[in-house]
Amino acid sequence: MNQSDEDLKEVCISSQTIVEGGMLLAKRDKVLLSNGVMSQREYVIHPGAVVIVAINEKGNLVLERQFRYPLNKVFIELPAGKIDSGEPPIVTGQRELLEETGYAAEEWIYLALQHPCIGYSNEVIHIYLARNLTAGNHQRDEDEALQLFDASLDDCLKMIQQGLITDGKTIVALFWAEKYMRGLWEPTHQIADLR
Repeated sequence: MNQSDEDLKEVCISSQTIVEGGMLLAKRDKVLLSNGVMSQREYVIHPGAVVIVAINEKGNLVLERQFRYPLNKVFIELPAGKIDSGEPPIVTGQRELLEETGYAAEEWIYLALQHPCIGYSNEVIHIYLARNLTAGNHQRDEDEALQLFDASLDDCLKMIQQGLITDGKTIVALFWAEKYMRGLWEPTHQIADLR
């Protein structure tokens, strides 16, 4: 850690659990700031997630329409899901793509990661691009209702511009995919062909 980072570091003095749910854990910590001031931080512990930019045989991206209860609204999203305990992110991506869409992919490319809500959660979302899809049957949970459709990358970007796609993880993943697919950015590292 360089000197400027050290000047900003906060040290946990005490920690308490506020709420523990099925997936999330809310904490309240007493912290000491680098300037000697005591403060409080409330945040959510999250297991992490994976979002998948899946490209079908037409060269289109696989998208989902899904109702999101906290906002009481249907959103357009890329396939995504929570990392199970001890599960590598690539396995989460493969599992979630199959469960939600019925697709399996031969090629997986790790593009990047994002921290979607740094002010109140430790969540990390890993972004994968999946190609060479094989269609099968989805394996959705009983309480999971989705509508699948596909769209070109350009149409996805238009949907962002028009305010039809507002989900943060989807927006970041689409911008990453655009840069990668147009040869402007290199991925963090490439995962081997899974054939």
